Amino acid sequence: MPDNSRVPGVPERVISKIVVPAEQSMVPLLGSRDEVLRTIERVLTSDVHVRGNEITLTGSARDNALGVLLFEQLLAMLAAGELLNADAVERSLAILRHADGAAPAEVLTLSILSGRGRTIRPKTINQKRYVEAIDKHTVVFGIGPAGTGKTYLAMAKAVQALQAKQVNRIILTRPAVEAGERLGFLPGTLYDKIDPYLRPLYDALHDMLDPESIPRLMGAGTIEVAPLAYMRGRTLNDAFIILDEAQNTSAEQMKMFLTRLGFGSRIVVTGDVTQVDLPAGTTSGLRVVRDILDGIEDVHFATLSSADVVRHKLVGRIVDAYAHYDAELESARPHAEQRPPGRRSDVRRSR
Repeated sequence: MPDNSRVPGVPERVISKIVVPAEQSMVPLLGSRDEVLRTIERVLTSDVHVRGNEITLTGSARDNALGVLLFEQLLAMLAAGELLNADAVERSLAILRHADGAAPAEVLTLSILSGRGRTIRPKTINQKRYVEAIDKHTVVFGIGPAGTGKTYLAMAKAVQALQAKQVNRIILTRPAVEAGERLGFLPGTLYDKIDPYLRPLYDALHDMLDPESIPRLMGAGTIEVAPLAYMRGRTLNDAFIILDEAQNTSAEQMKMFLTRLGFGSRIVVTGDVTQVDLPAGTTSGLRVVRDILDGIEDVHFATLSSADVVRHKLVGRIVDAYAHYDAELESARPHAEQRPPGRRSDVRRSR
């Protein structure tokens, strides 16, 4: 337990001391060349001083309490066999600041899939809730900006379910809307034409499975990667089905896809409603599906945000900047639209 005492003459600041158990080496906690310690010093408001196995925090009682919690969680992660780095420190602090009682050690040590020298796990509290929702519900929607891991985590859960024999096959699909009329002008067979639009799904598979086994699994029909149009007229039993880039489905396509659900199957739908590539005038199925299905039992909507971006830190800032820009455009739009009805079409006809 930390030992708190006031700094003489400075009543608003206190000292909190954390004594690390003697059996715990300080090197994994502080990092090679104190890399982890420097990150902790940067992200905490309190001053941090380490001497031997004693850590001293100097700051306000509130800031110190946050620092104590952070060190306790980092020690718990080490006890679970995890290696600490700057990213783990920053994500742990972000979870603690979420103020909902979540323990970073529980979030960041939840293993979904291990293989090929890496372990796939959620890195934020919203990602953990998303993964847990996939376990609990038959149909889950993962909605959020690029880089939040919504598709990657869904695919990890699909591979996990296949390896545990909870399903017999994995079906990965996405609309090839981006191709549009250009698809017919691309060289090669139909497979060659659609392959670029399915490539992100193949890339994720190669991260999770032995690359040599993927052609064999696909040849046997255990893993199927196909454009959304191939789902029409089918009933998919005992399968883990993922629809990626769902913002590019029309409302009719979304209905068609969801009604493919068969016995023993699970569906995960992922997409970003801010990146719709549909032709003007076409309503995105992902934008309206929440209004249609909200409240239906065994259907869950998981929302991720820029705070859940697990790519380069700049990606989260870019997402926020675009959201701010779009919000400003939306607020200004009513003023721009205060023109006599038919004026735009009249101008167009006069050209």
